[in-house]
Amino acid sequence: MRILTLLAAWVLFSSGGIAQDQAGDPRLAKLPAVLRDSGQAVLGETDEGKRAALVVQLIRKDTAGALQFVLGVLEEDPSARVRHLIVDRVGGFDHARVRRALERRVSGDPDIGVAILALEKLRSQRLQPVRQLLERRLQTARENGNTEDLRLLAVEHDRWISLSRGAALPAFLREPPPLFSVKPADQPVRVLAFGDYGQGTAAQRQVAAAMLRFHRNDPVDFAITLGDNFYGRGMESPSDPRWKTLWDELYDPLGIRIYASLGNHDWGLPDSPAAEVLYTQKSPSWRMPATRYTFTAGAAQFFAIDTAGMSEAQLLWLKEELSRSQAVWKIVYGHHPVYSHGAHGDTPGLIRDLLPVLDGRADLYLAGHEHDLQHLKPHGKLHFFISGGGGAGIRPITPGPRSLFAKSSYGFAVLEAGTKDLRVTFLDSNLQSLYQYSLSR
Repeated sequence: MRILTLLAAWVLFSSGGIAQDQAGDPRLAKLPAVLRDSGQAVLGETDEGKRAALVVQLIRKDTAGALQFVLGVLEEDPSARVRHLIVDRVGGFDHARVRRALERRVSGDPDIGVAILALEKLRSQRLQPVRQLLERRLQTARENGNTEDLRLLAVEHDRWISLSRGAALPAFLREPPPLFSVKPADQPVRVLAFGDYGQGTAAQRQVAAAMLRFHRNDPVDFAITLGDNFYGRGMESPSDPRWKTLWDELYDPLGIRIYASLGNHDWGLPDSPAAEVLYTQKSPSWRMPATRYTFTAGAAQFFAIDTAGMSEAQLLWLKEELSRSQAVWKIVYGHHPVYSHGAHGDTPGLIRDLLPVLDGRADLYLAGHEHDLQHLKPHGKLHFFISGGGGAGIRPITPGPRSLFAKSSYGFAVLEAGTKDLRVTFLDSNLQSLYQYSLSR
C-alpha cells in the first residue's frame, strides 16, 4: 500500500498536478512567508536531482523555519534520493517531530537505505542525553579545578564521542603516538595541503595530477590532508578495494608521505576511522598513526586533530602539546573550520572549545569542509586558512567581513616554513597562483 501511495504521488509530481495549485498547497502554510517561494519551487520541481538541491537550499536558509514543511515532503516524496537527503540533513535536529518522522522511516520506508540512515540518526539522538550528562559532570570538574577528575572524565568523553558517532573506535587507535620528526629543525620545509577530495571525480584526478606536476618542479617534503578523504561514508576496511582507485593510483606517484586527518564523511561507516588508521601499515604514502597526533618538520610543528569529535581528552592533549612545543611555527590542522564565509559558515562548537586552546599558542589553523579556498582575518596572531578544493564538487562563496581571500576553485595550498617566514600559497589545478600570504618572525 505504501509503495502504491508513493507511485501515485510520483504520478502527481511528474504530471505537473502539484504545480497547478502550489500556492494553495497546505504544506506551504507551514513555512514562514519569506520561505514560501522556495517551498513552492520544491513542490513544483519534477526532476529529483533538482528537487533535492532545492530542498538543501531551503534547509540552509532556515532549518528551524523549514522543518515542518520539509518533514511533510519527507512523508510524501516518491524519490528515495530526496528522502535520504532530508533524513541526512534534519536527522540531527533535536526535535520530537523529527524523532517521530525518523521512527516512521525506520519502520515503513520502502527504501532500505533510507531506513538504515534513519536508524543511525535515531541512535545518535538517543545517545545524546547520556553524553550531555557526562559533559555536565565535566563542566563541574572544570569549575572546581579538579584536575584528576577532569582527566578521568576526559577519557570517558573521548569514548562517548566515538560511540555517539557510531564507531566503537579502540582507545589505542585514538591515543596519539609520542612526538616524532620528519625533517631536521634547521632545514626549510615545503608542504602540500588539500581536503574534501575522495570522490573519484575527474576534478580529483586533475588536482592530484597538478600536485604531482608541482612536486616535480618544486619538490615538497610531505603533504597533509584536511579530511573528507573518502566520500560518501569513508572506508569499510584497510582492504577496501576503493583504496586503490581513490588513493594509491592518485597519490602514491608523489613518492612522499601524506599525513591525514579525519573529516565527517570519514566517520560514516562504523569501521572507517579504524580502517584509515590501520591503512598506515599497508601504504607507502598514507600516514595516520592515530586520530590525533603531532610531529615536527623543519622549524614547524604540525598537530593533526579530529574535529568530527572534539573531545575533552583531545583538547587537553592539544593544549599540553602546544604549550610544550619549542617550534618556531605551530600549525594545527583538521577538517572543520573555526570561521568561514562558505556554505557551512562558522563552527560554533569550535569557536567555543577549540579557539581558546589555539589562541596565543598556535600560529595557523588549516581546515577543509568548505569546498573552496579561503584566508580569513586572524584572531590575534592566529591565522585561518581553508583548502577544501581537492576534488569534491566546489561550492559558490561570497566574501564576508572576515575574508582576506575567498574563491570557489579546485586546488590546493602550499606551505613553506623557514626559521623567519611562513608562506601559504593557493594554486588551482592549472598551477595558477591564486593567492599568497606570508607571516614573519
